[in-house]
Amino acid sequence: MGDGCQIYWETCGNPSGKPAVVVHGGPGSGCSPWFRRLFDPSAYRIVLFDQRNCGRSLPHAGDATTDLAANTTQHLVRDMDLLREKLGVERWLVLGGSWGSTLSLAYAESHAGRVSEMVLFGVTTGRHSELDRAFRGGTSRFFPEAWTALVDAVPSAYRDGDVVESYARWLADRDPGQRRSAAHAWCMWESATPHWPPKLGLDERFEDPAYAMAFARIVTNYVRHDLFLEDGVLLRNAGVLSDIPGVLINGEFDFQAPIANARELKRVWPRASLVVVDAAGHAADTRTAREIVRATDAFA
Repeated sequence: MGDGCQIYWETCGNPSGKPAVVVHGGPGSGCSPWFRRLFDPSAYRIVLFDQRNCGRSLPHAGDATTDLAANTTQHLVRDMDLLREKLGVERWLVLGGSWGSTLSLAYAESHAGRVSEMVLFGVTTGRHSELDRAFRGGTSRFFPEAWTALVDAVPSAYRDGDVVESYARWLADRDPGQRRSAAHAWCMWESATPHWPPKLGLDERFEDPAYAMAFARIVTNYVRHDLFLEDGVLLRNAGVLSDIPGVLINGEFDFQAPIANARELKRVWPRASLVVVDAAGHAADTRTAREIVRATDAFA
């Protein structure tokens, strides 16, 4: 992809089926086999890829020497369209969750003619207020113990009044042990907030130290740069989506991506429908997955 970066991609399902691309969350989560199950493999040609510096893409952000300067929203949008060209796809359905919904919107607004439909879940729109809510204490009253642990874990040498900046600096410490401690503390917070009711302890995906390090480094880098997006730009430019059908799926108790995000997006994108999953959180559970499958089946 240039900039010394390679991205991992794969296709599955029907080679002659309707093209669909999966945009994973995080940023930095990488794409998992779970996403394949959201499509009828007889109807879809499913494209999965790992965004820059995570998953199986190289160089990996789990290595402290990996420079993230060439990992921005604009780079990822370009990567997606280069992948589309490489695969010979004219138009494809775009499916994204959490951060993946923000990146999907950024892609669709830049390449509306290349998008046939969109399915977004755990909807985020990239506004700075959404970042403050998720990462600067906006949800602390719902998860007070986890938030206190996140803040108190930072060594005094790295505290500067902004928890995200503090963690970005701590994750760059020259001592590998300090970097691992920073990644663990950050991922404990990330483990606490997606589920409802909340779960205790470290999410199993963060048990891999390289995964946790890459995730923490990439997330904090994006958040400290406001996702490399002008505040509110994706909602302001949503008019270009007017000819694209969409489905927005959100958990009732999603504290990382409150339903208000999806409602405000639907207001400026009338062709999108909104599905609320009762008593669900941000993590896509079986009920949320069922709604995603219902949407992809309808578009097949």
